Amino acid sequence: MADSDTSAILAEDLESDSSKLCCCFKVPQNKGPPPCSCPFSVTVEPVMFLSTFSIALQMPLYTQYLWDRISEDVGYNGTKGGGCNASTVHDPLQKEVETLTAHWNLYINLGGFLVGLIMVTLLGSWSDRAGRRLVLIIPSFGLAVQASVYLMVMYLKLPVFWFLIGRICSGLSGDFNAILAGCFAYVADTSARGSRTFRVAILEASLGLAGMFASIIGGQWRRAQGYINPFWLVLATNLAAALYAYLFVPETVTPDPEAKLLSTRHHRAVCRLYASDAPQGRRTKLWLYTLCFFVVVSVHLGSSDLYVLYELSAPLCWGPELIGYGSAAKHLAYLTSLTGLRVMQCCLEDSWVALVGLTSNIVGLIVISFANTTALMFTGYGLCFLFMASTPVLRSKLSKLVDPSEQGALFASVACVEGLCSLVSSGVFNSLYPATLHFMKGFPFIFGAIILIIPAAIIGGLGCQEKRESREGSGIS
Repeated sequence: MADSDTSAILAEDLESDSSKLCCCFKVPQNKGPPPCSCPFSVTVEPVMFLSTFSIALQMPLYTQYLWDRISEDVGYNGTKGGGCNASTVHDPLQKEVETLTAHWNLYINLGGFLVGLIMVTLLGSWSDRAGRRLVLIIPSFGLAVQASVYLMVMYLKLPVFWFLIGRICSGLSGDFNAILAGCFAYVADTSARGSRTFRVAILEASLGLAGMFASIIGGQWRRAQGYINPFWLVLATNLAAALYAYLFVPETVTPDPEAKLLSTRHHRAVCRLYASDAPQGRRTKLWLYTLCFFVVVSVHLGSSDLYVLYELSAPLCWGPELIGYGSAAKHLAYLTSLTGLRVMQCCLEDSWVALVGLTSNIVGLIVISFANTTALMFTGYGLCFLFMASTPVLRSKLSKLVDPSEQGALFASVACVEGLCSLVSSGVFNSLYPATLHFMKGFPFIFGAIILIIPAAIIGGLGCQEKRESREGSGIS
């Protein structure tokens, strides 16, 4: 056995022993201690929670704000004064509002992606040398700037074009995807291979928990006090996330004072990651799992973009309260997926856990596509109760394919893929929705369910191959 293999095994054993002392979470030994120490055995989970809370709180609200502003501009009042009902399905003004809102969502997401794509790659790979904490702090301030711009739009009644300006400001700091990259790279730094899938799932569950709380609060708060006060909370939570990362998150990477952010070295590191085929077969698996991740996240983001729009218009005609409850039901699936993943890991390999999650997603989307009543819509959300079980498996499998010194570059590339997912899903789903309104309003959800068959087939095939390779390896030894 090679010395490097022996060192890796010994390192995993040491990690396993130390993880027993910390129950669920393992706090790394400080290589650059924060000014304060966290009294609980958590690390980046609060950063993820606070950042996700701000995103989940603002996204439905700014979509509803766009709807209201555009409705005001075109003279449509369908969701006010009881004007929205089954008879308004073919209302040309409603279709115009739906189309314009969908298109503005596309423009705003496109602007954030184009700017954020470059910055996420730089920040993620840079964190392998400069440390993880900065990659958590900088994007949090960027999101705070975005919230400030959105507040200016609402206070001053600026044109909705300024939403795009705020999104670009966030993209310049890496946007929310940079926080995702930093958090998942941090978890990869501090977890053993055997426990990594569940640690990633815990981090993703904090996404769902934050989203659930934000959805419940946002709908009620918007109905009671309008849009402005909730966006002040968005600003405060982003600043709190930056402050927590500075005070309480221990550093896992020894900072290199010579590490430069603006360098082509970071982009080359990401390119080498996907070009190298050592060990043999790694490159193929890396590309295939990345493709699966791309399709799964694209469907998730694309359908999420449309849920509020789908619920606002006839025949559902939901108000802010029901939209909040619907979003909470969607985010609750993060927690049920975590529980389901943990239970299924007792009897299934990770690949088959991912397949179960994809099946749940497909069935839920099909039901939602035909939802014409509130009960049926919530049934669709309920059937998606395991839909997030696939992404932790894919992140974990990608992480296990690369070296510890490449985790930042890997999750930077994964963050870029997520940004690309946001662009593609917004372009496809927000364009498909108005184009198919005349024959089937829920067609984009059917489309999403169909293309999820692609990652299901790839994951199943790779799962069978890995099982066969494992058996052959056991036979040789």
